[in-house]
Amino acid sequence: MTSITSVLCPIDFSDGSRGALRYANTVAAHFGAHLTLLVVNDPLLTEAAHLAAGGSHLVSDTVKEMQKFHRQSLGARATADAKFEVATGKPASEILRVSRALRSDVIVMSSHGSSGFRKLFFGSTTERVLRETTVPTLVTSGNDAGPTDVDDIRKLVRRILVPVDLTSATANQLSAASRVAKVLGVQLLLITVIEPLRPLAGHQDVHAVETERRYRVETELERLASESAEGSAPEALIVYGEPAEEIAKVAGDRDAGLIIMGLHSSPILGPRMGSVTYRVLCLAHRPVLAMPPKVDAGTRTEPEQTVSGVEQPSHR
Repeated sequence: MTSITSVLCPIDFSDGSRGALRYANTVAAHFGAHLTLLVVNDPLLTEAAHLAAGGSHLVSDTVKEMQKFHRQSLGARATADAKFEVATGKPASEILRVSRALRSDVIVMSSHGSSGFRKLFFGSTTERVLRETTVPTLVTSGNDAGPTDVDDIRKLVRRILVPVDLTSATANQLSAASRVAKVLGVQLLLITVIEPLRPLAGHQDVHAVETERRYRVETELERLASESAEGSAPEALIVYGEPAEEIAKVAGDRDAGLIIMGLHSSPILGPRMGSVTYRVLCLAHRPVLAMPPKVDAGTRTEPEQTVSGVEQPSHR
């Protein structure tokens, strides 16, 4: 997240996506980035519109709704050059596809949204985006009204919690967290959750193993803190228990308004941690910035010629 030039914000016209849009607009305004709003229509809704009208006006009608939602949500802070994209299909797939096509630097979305035809951000959609995204994704709580500006974000965040599992991906996660903390002028709190051992039958030396695990974690956390970027060194904390529950508990106890988590495989947690990250979001009720594994610039896909799922040009 060294340079942000493109922000994608999927919406479904719910209060949850209204809050996410305010975060996305604030980020875009601060970095001078392009903001794109995306609505994913249900294929059944598209088909019904075709049958009812003998030809679809759904795209243009949806864009008008988006423009109204944009103005009402942001008021005078609405970016004049925001783009409005409409797609049809499965929400997670379309969010990921449009993100690739636009070369988005960050996705901002709500965890939960509306429950009607445009039901979009239910758990499985958010979790799939987190499992497959190749760009940082900021997921906000459904009841988060969102900020008015960067100063408001500073007041909301207060402290950034960074759960680390001390794998090779930790350096990229911590680097991004340090940059965000510097922009907001807030403190970092590193946390490592050690899951309790489940000893095999006949294995008695559990205490010695636990002592060694804690020693290694303490040593690595001290190294990370000492090698952090300029400014005060981050605070570090070790806790025991189930990762998502402990992360959420510490976030509440230490008044951390933002959690920055890595989305990478781990010897402890297995495949990409979309499910763990989503569970943290549900338990902690505060924004989570999910960092995918670092992708080399040469591996990024070329942008698609058509962004919208229906073959329509971008609407401004």
